Amino acid sequence: MTSSSDVVLRASGGRVVYNEGEPNQVEAVRNVSLELRRGEVLALVGPSGCGKTTLFNAIAGLIPLQGGRIEVSGKQVDKATGHVGYMLQKDLLLPWRTVLDNVTLGLEVRGTPAAKARAIAMDLIHRYGLAGFENSKPSGLSGGMRQRVALMRTLAFDPEVILLDEPFSALDFQTRLLLQADVTRIIKEQAKSVILITHDIGEAISMADRIVVLTNRPSTVKAVHEVTFRDETTDAVNIRTHPGYQAMFGQIWSELEIRREAA
Repeated sequence: MTSSSDVVLRASGGRVVYNEGEPNQVEAVRNVSLELRRGEVLALVGPSGCGKTTLFNAIAGLIPLQGGRIEVSGKQVDKATGHVGYMLQKDLLLPWRTVLDNVTLGLEVRGTPAAKARAIAMDLIHRYGLAGFENSKPSGLSGGMRQRVALMRTLAFDPEVILLDEPFSALDFQTRLLLQADVTRIIKEQAKSVILITHDIGEAISMADRIVVLTNRPSTVKAVHEVTFRDETTDAVNIRTHPGYQAMFGQIWSELEIRREAA
């Protein structure tokens, strides 16, 4: 049993219904209960359209629940309050701003003094491999570099929870593998609590400490897997060669309710 002090986010019986009470009502999420431990990476996998992003939006306070509750650090989430950082499939960097100015964007919105915001951003830029690019515009960066900037922008804001919504899906396979390893290392160094949405079972196993398998819509929790062999190798690339990797991949694949007509 995980103690309450070790849990940074808890969803209890979460339910989301679109157009409730109308003829076109759609129940997207039904009775979802899960916990995110402090300093943990938790991956959510499930069939396409099962409600993963809907659940993310509820956690972020962007849409209301029609049942249950979500708490971050013991406080109920009922609206967007900056308690989470959201990193999407698209980096959404502002093309007219430099790397430095993109990283400081959230801090500016929060009202952080310019000198302090710049110091926080430069520390991240130097620590995570973009020194020398701080004055570059996004158009001069590779896809992997752009996503790293997007992560730094999220880290600079110092949210309690980071939500990663398929952040590597637009990248080529080699870049995706390298960035999975890079991002896993960065979030562990920063001791962040992270929820990752992905359709890629291998990515989930490579990056996460635990994996939650969701059902088809209306989404609920079908299974939870602990990646116990992560202690033997923390590298998100090397873990794919571990004997436990294929066994877990096959188990999760068997649990996914993938409809053939959607494949």
